[in-house]
Amino acid sequence: MCSVVNNMPDQIPVIAIDGPSASGKGTVAQRVAEKLGYHYLDSGALYRIVALAGLNAGIAWQDEAALARLAGDLDIRFEGGKIFLDGNDVSEAVRSEQMSRGASEVAVHPQVRSALFELQRSFRKTPGLVADGRDMGSVVFPEAETKVFLTASAEVRAERRYKQLIAKGIDANLAEILQDLQLRDARDRQRSVAPLQQCADATLLDTDPLTIEQAVQTVLDLHG
Repeated sequence: MCSVVNNMPDQIPVIAIDGPSASGKGTVAQRVAEKLGYHYLDSGALYRIVALAGLNAGIAWQDEAALARLAGDLDIRFEGGKIFLDGNDVSEAVRSEQMSRGASEVAVHPQVRSALFELQRSFRKTPGLVADGRDMGSVVFPEAETKVFLTASAEVRAERRYKQLIAKGIDANLAEILQDLQLRDARDRQRSVAPLQQCADATLLDTDPLTIEQAVQTVLDLHG
């Protein structure tokens, strides 16, 4: 079940795009936001930032209380397609495979999710918002007028991630990436708070046979 609340700003449209890691939801969400002139929220980046900040501060990703305190005091800014933490450009750092794993680990902590909840909701501004993540439609924006659960097979997602890393000149092992994605999927679905799930009112969009452009157009059509 997906929870519903009634205390969000009226008349500001939200497109919530959820799905597993490496499903392409970030790329799709960004392009949809650009086409509509909406604001964009990469909620996964917030958890990557917490993981990075925790690493920099010497805080273990298993230390829920310390990470929650850290998350509540972060100075985060999204500008010009870049991500800034305490005024420093961390766009590349948060996209590493290490921070991908870290984000999945810190996201299981209820206190961390609570600390980031209001921050995520604050991104809802006129003329509208496209938000991607694991629980945008189920928890953060349950009244979003358009909800999409964007997915792809683990094998396809692993191959996409592998090609991205190779294109960046980063050594990668396809089998290891696939195993890591499968572990992340299990962790995201089994966590006690805000598990990865498809809401009953969300449209399932399997991108296995689709190009990015086709997926973007499908979301735009759903939004009307």
